[in-house]
Amino acid sequence: MEKVTDEQLVIQYLNDKDELALEELIKRYLPRIFGFVKRYTGNEDTAADITQETFVKVWKNMKSFDSSKSFKTWIFTIAKRTAIDELRKKEAILFSTLDNDWVNNFGESLADKSASFLEQILMRQESKELAFAISKLPANYRSIVNMHIKDDLKLREIADILKKPPNTVKSRYRRGLNLLKILIK
Repeated sequence: MEKVTDEQLVIQYLNDKDELALEELIKRYLPRIFGFVKRYTGNEDTAADITQETFVKVWKNMKSFDSSKSFKTWIFTIAKRTAIDELRKKEAILFSTLDNDWVNNFGESLADKSASFLEQILMRQESKELAFAISKLPANYRSIVNMHIKDDLKLREIADILKKPPNTVKSRYRRGLNLLKILIK
């Protein structure tokens, strides 16, 4: 069976009022948007509220979506703007805070089930070191590295979301990785 694209689901929802198409979009993006927003806010409750608000905005503005563009970029842009607006209301909070949970569990998720207890401890320690190193990156590098690794966004999509030239995003990503290598050594 051929996978239906996000853009096709949007068209299905708009043209046929197909609620299942909307449900599929929500199912595809809810965990990713929540994780993305959680890293911006550093707070699970705030992230849940912003995620909900993001999906309400998506639903209300679905008619304005340009189906020739990427739905993924569109929804992440809405999430980013919603998070920024919410955080501005609450006071200035750094957007570049890193949720270290995923990094702390990184080694565990990649661990071979037959790995010894000692190997698992070493993997967790390396993950903590990676999390610490990422947290030491300058904010403009850290956010791009995080969006690429954790949110599985392509550099071009990150450029669209951040409204930066693609080459700027690519160079910041490369510089961030180079700094990570230095910090980890």
